[in-house]
Amino acid sequence: MTRLLGLDFGTGGIRVGVFDLAARAVLGEREERYATAYPHPGWAEQSPTEWWEALGRACRALMRELGTPEIAGVCVATTASTVVACRRDGTPLRPALLWMDCRAAREADRTARATHPVLAYAGGGDAAEWLVPKAMWLAEHEPEVYAQAEVICECLDYVNFMLTGLWVGSRMNATCKWNYDSVAGRFHDALFDELGVPDLAARLPAEIHAVGAPVAPVSAAAAEHLGLANRPILAQGGIDAHIGMVGAGTMAPGELLMIGGTSVVHLFQLPAQAPVTGFWGPYPHALVDDHWLVEAGQVSAGSVLSWFSGEVFRLDAAGLEALWREAEALPVGGAGLLTLDYFMGNRTPYRDPMLRGAVLGLSLGHDRAALYRSAVEGVALASANVLRRMGELGVACRRIVSSGGYARNRLWLRATVDAIGRPVELMPEANLTIIGAAASAAAGAGLVPDLFAAAAAVAQPAITVEPDLAAHARYGELLADYLEATKLLAPLSRRLAARQLGGAA
Repeated sequence: MTRLLGLDFGTGGIRVGVFDLAARAVLGEREERYATAYPHPGWAEQSPTEWWEALGRACRALMRELGTPEIAGVCVATTASTVVACRRDGTPLRPALLWMDCRAAREADRTARATHPVLAYAGGGDAAEWLVPKAMWLAEHEPEVYAQAEVICECLDYVNFMLTGLWVGSRMNATCKWNYDSVAGRFHDALFDELGVPDLAARLPAEIHAVGAPVAPVSAAAAEHLGLANRPILAQGGIDAHIGMVGAGTMAPGELLMIGGTSVVHLFQLPAQAPVTGFWGPYPHALVDDHWLVEAGQVSAGSVLSWFSGEVFRLDAAGLEALWREAEALPVGGAGLLTLDYFMGNRTPYRDPMLRGAVLGLSLGHDRAALYRSAVEGVALASANVLRRMGELGVACRRIVSSGGYARNRLWLRATVDAIGRPVELMPEANLTIIGAAASAAAGAGLVPDLFAAAAAVAQPAITVEPDLAAHARYGELLADYLEATKLLAPLSRRLAARQLGGAA
């Protein structure tokens, strides 16, 4: 039995895929959407019960389509830092705080002033997106919810509980987002006490498993909800993009995975601990033993492009295609505009949730194509800025693999490759998170010995996209403008963001 079930909970919906290990192919995928609410500027919330119902609809439909095959293993990957406060029986006490929710910016600043040495694994402090600052926010602003919360966890833990009835944390999420000490194998109450949430460790899933480790068979009720013919082993999963490293086979030092979606995530591993100022990490043993995981990226990327085409321009699919053609006809920087992509803050290299987006150089002569072209360039420049910072840190990067939104937006792909100026291996048909989750499920089910073998067993074909070096030179000039504008506008941007958050608190 070589069929594996990968579950990918993204920002907008759940994607379910069945992977055949023997054929090295995805047999089928289904997707169900769920809603996001934005109660205040900088806030974003979802319903955990909607996740579970959407999963059931998607999985049952896929099982019917495939003839209800037996499944050897299942693994869940979710957005990181989508935080749930609930009772021990899984009853949510409030909507989940979505990963992009940045209401905990002030709490994140407090973590940067904390003194506990475990924060060195997070680069000296936590991001506003992460579980610990969000728990701090709940404790201060919704104390009645925090007091009733028997469990504070992430989307991954909630779904795994619904599948098995067990509260089991992922070593990846715990190390990267909860200030878990993966070297000592423990939480530090002294840190949580310093941050004003002394009882937080007691509310977190206490049992921590490595990615790909077996957890338990799914329950009979969960198997029925998913439409499964049997009760496969649940393998521990992790963060959606990070699990994609297994699907992409970019687990060795010197390899970079760049996934374009609502956000852009840049992920790589180091062979040993080293400073990565401006990035997050390095996290010991987060994905695999004896490797140090580093994460970088952009909070808003594809979401910026969707905001322009959908919310501002109100385009349908045909209108978007026409807009792409018009924007492609413009030369790099030809619109005379500069867009800063910080619409929901900056993840790296500034680690500043208070930065905000901007479009500079506007005149009454600019049209939709010019605005969209500049937005694409701004998102691409942000990726180039991450690669620039990697170079400053001396991080080797001999191979770049990408997937996601780049495969669906040719203008964004071309702009990104030209902006970074390096060949990129694109996996256009692959959902790397689904494939990585299937690989992790194979490890948990005992079909392969470890995650490196699992990555080799699910390897997918790729096409290489080469940069246009003349365009890259022009992007170099725009990057200088981007850096200068960021520096000049940052103080004003932070004041405006503080007013937004102050009005919502």
